[in-house]
Amino acid sequence: MPSPIPVTPVKLTGKDFKSDQEVRWCPGCGDYAILAAIQQFMPELNIPRERTVFVSGIGCSSRFPYYMNTYGMHSIHGRAPAIATGLSVSRPDLSVWVVTGDGDALSIGGNHLIHALRRNVNLKILLFNNRIYGLTKGQYSPTSEVGKITKSTPVGSADAPFNPLSLALGAEATFVARTIDSDRKHLQSVLRAAAEHEGSAFVEIYQNCNIFNDGAFDLIKDPATRDEHLIRLEQGQPITFGNDGRFSVVHPEGSFGLTVQEGGTPIIHDATVDDPAYAFALTRLSGSDLTTTPIGVFRNVSRPSYDQVVQKQLADAAAEATGTPEAMLADLLNAGDTWTTG
Repeated sequence: MPSPIPVTPVKLTGKDFKSDQEVRWCPGCGDYAILAAIQQFMPELNIPRERTVFVSGIGCSSRFPYYMNTYGMHSIHGRAPAIATGLSVSRPDLSVWVVTGDGDALSIGGNHLIHALRRNVNLKILLFNNRIYGLTKGQYSPTSEVGKITKSTPVGSADAPFNPLSLALGAEATFVARTIDSDRKHLQSVLRAAAEHEGSAFVEIYQNCNIFNDGAFDLIKDPATRDEHLIRLEQGQPITFGNDGRFSVVHPEGSFGLTVQEGGTPIIHDATVDDPAYAFALTRLSGSDLTTTPIGVFRNVSRPSYDQVVQKQLADAAAEATGTPEAMLADLLNAGDTWTTG
C-alpha cells in the first residue's frame, strides 16, 4: 500500500527544520551531531513539517522535539512508542519518529518498545545509545558493560547488558540498523533507508556522552583503530574489514552462527533475508568490547504494517455497516457475555 503521507510542493532546507529553541546539551555531546544530521536530512523526504512528528520519552535525547521545527511531544518516561503508536494508527498521513535513549527505551520502556516492533507500527525509532544514564548524572544503564563502575555501581555492574539489535530482532522488527553519531554520511544513509521502510524501523545510534561516559566508542571512531574493528554492512557486498580487507565474516561449517576470521570466503550481505536468524547472527558479532562491530542495515523485510491492517479493518467494517452508528454501538456493547445487576 503506498504511503498516504503527502509531499510538500515547497522545497525545504535544513534551516527550515531548526526551531527557535536554544539547544541545551552539554558542550561536546554526540546529540548535537545527530540533531544536525537529521535536520539536514529531513528536507529529502519532501514531507511538510506539519505532517512530521517527533515523540520522545525522558532523558537527554528526549529534548529532541524542542529543537525540530515540526510537531512533537516530550512525553512520559519509556512511553514514547505507545504514544507514537496512537498517532501513527489514527493519523496515517503523519510521518512519526520516536527519539529515545538506552535507559528510556530498554529499562522502564522495554515493554512498549518490543510491542511496537512486533506489531510493525509505522514508526521510525531512533535509540541513542551512550551506555549510561546522562540526565540523572552517570548511573549505569541497560547497555552498560559488565564491571562498569558508575555512581550506582561503585564496585562494577553485575548486570549482563542488552544488545538492542538482538532484542529488536527477537521482537520480529522488520527493519533493524546501527550507525554512529560522528559519521554523518553513514548516519544519513541509514536514516534514508529507515524513512523508506513501511513499518517499524529501529535504528541504534552509538552516541558519545562526553561527561559521564566519554570515549565509550573510541575504538570504532578513532581513525587509528576503526578500520580494524568496524564492519560496514553493504547490501550485496562481501562482508570484509580490516586493513586491505584481511578479515572476513564467515559461516563456519557445523556452526549455527557467524564468526570472524582472517582470510576465508566472506558471506555476501543480504538484509532482505526473511528469516531473522541471519541478521541476529550478525548482531552477535559485536560485544561490549566493540572489537568486531557491524554497522549498517541488518534487516529490511516487508510485512503489512499495523496501521495498514487497522485501516483495512475500519474500511471493511464501514463497507459492511448497516443501520445507524448509535444502533451499531448498542449492538456492540450488548454482544458476547453481558449480564444485568440490581
